[in-house]
Amino acid sequence: MSGPLGHLRGRRRFAAVAGALAATSAALLPAAPAVAGTKQRGWTGTWATAQHAAYDPGTSEVTVRIPVRVSAGGSSVRIRLTNGFTTEPVTIGHATVGRGDGGSAVAKPYRLRFGGKDEVTIAAGEQAVSDAVRIPVPARGDLVVSLYFPGRLTHVSQHWMGLQTVYWTSDGGGDHAGDADGDAFTRTDSTFPFLTGVDVRGGDTAGAVVALGDSITDGASSTANANRRWPDYLAARLSACSATAGVLNEGISGNRITAGTDGNPSALDRLERDVLSQPGARTLILFEGVNDLSWGRATADQVIDGMKEIARRAHARGLRVIGATVVPYRGWGDYWTEAKEADRRNVNTFVRDSGGVFDDYADFDKAVRDPNDPTRYAAAFDSGDHLHPNDTGMKAFADAVDLTTLGAARDCPPARVRLTPYRPAAASTSPAAGPPNRPAVRGYAPSRRATAPPTAVFDSFSAVFDSFSVTE
Repeated sequence: MSGPLGHLRGRRRFAAVAGALAATSAALLPAAPAVAGTKQRGWTGTWATAQHAAYDPGTSEVTVRIPVRVSAGGSSVRIRLTNGFTTEPVTIGHATVGRGDGGSAVAKPYRLRFGGKDEVTIAAGEQAVSDAVRIPVPARGDLVVSLYFPGRLTHVSQHWMGLQTVYWTSDGGGDHAGDADGDAFTRTDSTFPFLTGVDVRGGDTAGAVVALGDSITDGASSTANANRRWPDYLAARLSACSATAGVLNEGISGNRITAGTDGNPSALDRLERDVLSQPGARTLILFEGVNDLSWGRATADQVIDGMKEIARRAHARGLRVIGATVVPYRGWGDYWTEAKEADRRNVNTFVRDSGGVFDDYADFDKAVRDPNDPTRYAAAFDSGDHLHPNDTGMKAFADAVDLTTLGAARDCPPARVRLTPYRPAAASTSPAAGPPNRPAVRGYAPSRRATAPPTAVFDSFSAVFDSFSVTE
């Protein structure tokens, strides 16, 4: 949930490890923007998640198996692991990666090494990057990462809202990282432990697009195990371009621009770790602010100042920055007021005409709001809580992004369009207080971008990597 309860599983302050994380990630994973339209020769992020909490699993001698849906493809792969929110080192005795074969099964697990060694110990607050392994990774393909933990596993650094079934062996189950079948994995949860990134090289990519956001970007209320977060839909659109791009989801439930909490660092505090240090990062889509304005008690000016700072720092590292408007949220708990709505409109006015702060913008507000009452979601896109979109709303966000503004893709096919014309809404006559009425209108406001309307439908992209030879 994107509210004040979304961070309660955090175990320690981000500030205690931010310096170490930033220094380590900057050294290991420098941002290397490519020239638009060129082939990316180095590593490009193809999947990512933002670690932000830790817990004690109370288990020993276990193996975890983590399925992920990548965005861009390549002929070699590596993984990134973090032990960022703990006070003790963690040892991984055996790690593998392979193409998913349904559930917890792997078509063929390939051994991962770290500096040529099978075992790696990651100190508290640090991270590790595996050596490369040659394995064909198709765009929008499914990979499975397996990690074996010898001895007592005292803690797990995690991203808790994975929306993906993750498989564990039973306590004392031992090393099953090399198993092809998934019979040993008898327990499940839905958090991403330790794994923070998957990178590829050798594919036809032009860098990575990083989505920095809160629970909406994280996928809250979208269908679990279906990859229907809006960055997933954006990756599907980009996969149909001749020069594709990785899409990295750096959403954290309850995240804000203007302030952080234990286990949930602010967007400003985590910008270096989660955006600027991502391999191949070329474009940032900034989609935050609703938590700041609703329950976070921030003013429009404070949110705008934070957006300006994020854009300034990203531009200094050579990234393009796409601002996203703040979505309506009337009816979400007791957080909406007329004064907060005025702040939301002021922030959105800035995003749409930032005076050069942003390189462009994506009008997510316009894509999902009710034309008859722009303070609310249109019913067709509302998950029911009046803040988080359903799967249709997630797709509307992705379709509202003009691919030509990203600077990380080219030769993208035009959309096949079926539009409901947008009608500017009259001033709302809804009362300032009292129970909200569910909007009856099921229309939506398409993006200003002719190339990316909310109901665009794109053909699936056929991967060409299956015919590659593979060597370990």
